[in-house]
Amino acid sequence: MATATLPSPPPPPPRNKNLLQCMTPIFFLTFFLFTIFIFSKRALEPSFSLYTDPFSQPPPLSSPSSSPANSHISLASAPPIPTPVSQNNSSAPKTINGELSVENREDPDGKNQSFGEMDGNGSDSSLASAPTHTPISQNNNSSAPKSSKNQSFGELDGDGSDSSWEGEKALECDLYMGTWVKDEGYPIYKQGSCPYVDEGYDCQNNGRADSNYLNWRWKPESCDLPRFNAADFLMRLRGKRLMLVGDSMNRNQFESILCLLREGLPDKSRMYEVHGHKISKGRGYFVFKFEDYNCTVEFVRSHFLVKEGVRINGQGNSNPTLSIDQIDKTAKRWKRADILVFNTGHWWTHGKTARGKNYYKEGDYIYPMFDSVEAYRRALKTWANWIDKNVNPKKQLVFYRGYSSAHFRGGDWDSGGSCNGETEPVLSGAILNNYPLKMKIVEEVVKEMKVPVRLLNVTRLTNFRKDGHPSVYGKKLIAGQKVSTRRQDCSHWCLPGVPDAWNELIYATLVFQHIGSKTKIQ
Repeated sequence: MATATLPSPPPPPPRNKNLLQCMTPIFFLTFFLFTIFIFSKRALEPSFSLYTDPFSQPPPLSSPSSSPANSHISLASAPPIPTPVSQNNSSAPKTINGELSVENREDPDGKNQSFGEMDGNGSDSSLASAPTHTPISQNNNSSAPKSSKNQSFGELDGDGSDSSWEGEKALECDLYMGTWVKDEGYPIYKQGSCPYVDEGYDCQNNGRADSNYLNWRWKPESCDLPRFNAADFLMRLRGKRLMLVGDSMNRNQFESILCLLREGLPDKSRMYEVHGHKISKGRGYFVFKFEDYNCTVEFVRSHFLVKEGVRINGQGNSNPTLSIDQIDKTAKRWKRADILVFNTGHWWTHGKTARGKNYYKEGDYIYPMFDSVEAYRRALKTWANWIDKNVNPKKQLVFYRGYSSAHFRGGDWDSGGSCNGETEPVLSGAILNNYPLKMKIVEEVVKEMKVPVRLLNVTRLTNFRKDGHPSVYGKKLIAGQKVSTRRQDCSHWCLPGVPDAWNELIYATLVFQHIGSKTKIQ
């Protein structure tokens, strides 16, 4: 019987062939996905980037431990400012939350400094895009260059951007929303110590007995101002001209800043008026030189910032006019300044200006009657146009100080109004929210300007201070003479006093935005 043989099974397919068959679709799928990735790379790049530019990232947010409200502001990266020279701060705390640094940057002559360092494309990144009325940011983690040669007043970060302006746009700290707090370290200069205070503002020497009005410090809600440092302020002014232009309220502020800066001088004789003039109401131009810093602080009187004139009426008498379409004749002096502080306002409430009859002029035409509010708006636009045409924001810095509140009771300055006997600020009530139409017009005009203007909006902080005016103490009494209450000054301010805070805000602006030379303080 024959044996049946079973057919042998077919040999298994080669393993390599099976592997190739499996890998082929995987390879094509991978290639397909890679192709999609390549063509969509431009869209995917921002989220897939593994590299970061440290200068383009916002600084880490932290806050001073003592102020929870400051949780959105970083001050940790800045060491404290060196101790001011010869300031009357003996009872003040040695360290204050929020003090910022003076970086060690040297420029012995200050000749090569400008206000806006240019970035790579020739534009001024620090000032050209600056908002006009915005609070000041304190965030800045940039490191200081070794030399200050050619540094600007708007200090730049490593990538050519100005981080202080970026923070300012974020509205992180409104310096003008806050309150007054008691501080026994104030005033910054002792009453009676400064020879530049006009008689009209020298309240204590004129017989005012109370002194509590001297011990108040302005405190913003969401940050702390750096403690005023006169020596550092002068360092930032090295080689510069600071000019205040305006009415007697700006002269009030001018005298204040002279007294404040004087505190930074070990040798007070190194500061003097270059023409030998003593400060008085009758003179409209002063230039004070600080020899050791090669800088000047100047005052130019201009009641309206536009041109005052006269006309001859039908009877042959001269009457004043105001050309609201022409800049004031003092403007040729404005061009010389590096830092300008303007104001106008109080003269617009006076008789002929308020009435507007045969007073306002455009071209050769004198309006028989014209609204004073519209005249104010047009005058400010004339000023703004002049600034836009004549100020170089890379080399010059412009402030406009807002309206300073008056506190007359029962009348006005010329009709029996009074403020005598006020010894404490107003700390609550509707008066704190008063905001005159003048300031709304200022904001509108400044917002439309090409040249960035820093608005020192002091209106609200002056609303509090009904206690700070000379009232009946605007004139020195002769022995045995009684104080007259017939006419009181409730517009201007005693010195030391409220205008010192305005100048502290200018200083804070320079510090927070790293503006000015930062030469090492010995």
